[in-house]
Formats: sequence, C-alpha cells, structure tokens
Amino acid sequence: MSDLNLTIACSDYDHVRDFASGRVKAEGIDARFLEYGVEEIFYRFLNFREWDVSELSFGKYVSMKSQNDISITSIPVFPSRVFRVSSIYVRSDTKMKTMADLAGKKIGLPEWAQTAAVYSRGYLAHEVGIPLTSIQWFQAGVNQAGRAEKVKLKLPDGLSLTPVPTKSLEQMLLDGDIDAMLSAHAPDGFVAGDPRIVRLVPDYQPIEEAHFRKTGILPIMHTIAVRQEIADKFPWALENLFKAFEEAKNRSVERVKEITASRVPILWSPVHVQRTMDIFEGDYWPYGVESNRKTLEAFLLYAFEQGVCHRHLSPEELFPKNVLSRVRV
Repeated sequence: MSDLNLTIACSDYDHVRDFASGRVKAEGIDARFLEYGVEEIFYRFLNFREWDVSELSFGKYVSMKSQNDISITSIPVFPSRVFRVSSIYVRSDTKMKTMADLAGKKIGLPEWAQTAAVYSRGYLAHEVGIPLTSIQWFQAGVNQAGRAEKVKLKLPDGLSLTPVPTKSLEQMLLDGDIDAMLSAHAPDGFVAGDPRIVRLVPDYQPIEEAHFRKTGILPIMHTIAVRQEIADKFPWALENLFKAFEEAKNRSVERVKEITASRVPILWSPVHVQRTMDIFEGDYWPYGVESNRKTLEAFLLYAFEQGVCHRHLSPEELFPKNVLSRVRV
C-alpha cells in the first residue's frame, strides 16, 4: 500500500526544515513541500485551495471557523509566534512617546483580521486601557495600494474602519493621513533605514516579557490548516502530521542549543536559548492545545470583541478531537 501523497505549503522555518527536507517523515505520508512567502501562501490557499495542507493566518482561520466554514480544519502546530509591541510604527517627528498616546488617533493596519493586529489591539484595549472605538482605523496595504480584507467582519457598534484602496499605509503615514500603523510586515522605508519612520516603542522586549509574565500569553501568529476532505477521509493523517512537525521543531531547538558548533549564525545562541527557556519555563515553542490554552483563549476573546470572530469560540472548536490530546503510556 503506497503512502498518502500530500502537498504542504509552508514558509522556510528552521523548525520545519527537517520535515520539509525528508529527514523527518510523517508515518504513512509522502509529503511534498512548497515554499513561498507567508502572504502568498495565505492568499492562494484561502482563495483557491491550491494544496492539501497550508500554513495559515491564525486570525483568518478563527474567523472562518466562527462563520461555520467547514472547508478546512487545523492541527495545533504554530510555526510563527511573535510578540507585537514591536509592530507599531510612527513618524520620527511624532509627539507620541507611549502606547497610551494612541488614544484618539488615526491608525492604519493592513487588514482588520490580520493576526498581529488582533494581538496589538487586544494589548491596547486590555493592558493600556484604550477603547478601540476611540480610534479612527484605516485599512490599506502596507507598501502597496489595493489590499483588501480576506474574511467577512462583524465590527462592534461605534467602531470606525475605513478602507483606503488608493494609497499604502507607508505613504499615508508619511503624508500625515494617519498617526501610526500596526503591521506584522515592516514598511519598506523602515527596513531601508528611512529616518522618517520609527517604532513607537524601540525597546519593546522588556515590555513583551513583562506581558508574558503577567498573562501567560505567548502570541500565536500562524497555524497549519488542512483541507476538510483530507481530514474526513484520512483522519489518522492529522496526528501523524502533528508528530512530524513536533519532531522537526524539537530537532531545531537542539541545534540552536548546541555549543560545540554554531548551527545558526548567532553568537551565544545557547545562552539565549537557556535564558528563553528560563523565562517560558521550558518549552518556549509549544504545540498542542493544553500548553497553549491561555494564549488561545485570550486570542479568541480579542477576536470576538473586535469583530474578527462572529461568535466567541472555545479552543476545542478549532481542532479535530483526535488532535486535542496526546497518548500517554
């Protein structure tokens, strides 16, 4: 009997690479990996379902589930995790100095349902205490005009969100049309060193560490989605995919912990890994539901409050029953 052939689209992560290269194998599965940038992967899978298994925006996925979309499911594998205090960009001549100064301002974002923006707005609402209705929100592409929302929203009463199809967020920021922008993808000018664009919070790591210590939230950006017909016909494949992604991740962590040789071009990487493990009490890149429950519950609350989710979901509604727990011997 031949293995199940599955095409998997995923960005190039070191913690996925051993699975993508074939060093790690999912039992009973012949996996063919396609590598693209995350924006292209999301766009092509959401619109055309071009492959069987796909990295996917967590915000888009939970929005679809809240609207009873039964065309895809997911396994609790989270290839991208980023704290998002770092994702707030302003002009260098701004008088704003803290996140509290964003109250009452004009703020742009690439999509209301972008996962990073959900976390950023959740932080502003729950930690800083800014009502999201006090802000004028604008939606546009980060560096290119014409970007649009990919899922249907159910915005709360009193919230102002204006699409701007003719300009980019970067241009709007430089022109003074907006006071700040929230974006997972940094504006091109910032990346190129344009002195006119800076982060609102340059020293963001201590704030993000403090937020984790207070809340236990370790932000999940992406999940691994599976076409529902695959899950229905081959339910065993979900757990086998999970195990392969987990083994590849564990191998990656062992590489960066190694002190005998530099497996990644980062000096003192073992010291950094140990410090990170101390902060997060061991596994700082956990997969599975129980080890991510605080994060999942917080994100689902934010997404519901902000109109990304049309109803308040529980973590158990996101994943098939057979991947909610692990076998123990």
